[in-house]
Amino acid sequence: MIKDIPQNIVKDIAIAVALEKESAESKIWYVYLINLKNVPIENVLITSRGYGEKDGVPVKTSILRHMFPVVEKGSYKLIEPIDEQTFGLNNEYWLSYYIDGNIYDKKFIFLPESIVDVNFIKLPIINKVGVMIK
Repeated sequence: MIKDIPQNIVKDIAIAVALEKESAESKIWYVYLINLKNVPIENVLITSRGYGEKDGVPVKTSILRHMFPVVEKGSYKLIEPIDEQTFGLNNEYWLSYYIDGNIYDKKFIFLPESIVDVNFIKLPIINKVGVMIK
């Protein structure tokens, strides 16, 4: 039975945390979905949540859901702003989408303290600085 389920592998899709604005007092961060494919993806559903420990106490954030009817090829969508205080948690983004009637899904997890300067790259398509999981 399980062998009959197709293995739809998620490729050329990324979730990125980008630095939007920086001032002496604060930094503003946004999370993006980046479609690096040559085809659009449809019925895109993303759930986001944070979890882990802070000062020895278990912490969970609210689960947020985001829906996009279509993300065009070679484009991106803003998922949500993200608070810098959650960078010490696991930040999980569970993505599901369709291509030609086939469903694909993948979990992207930014581990605690992975959103740091040493991991920054220039994000493709968005052309901003940030951290990306592909």
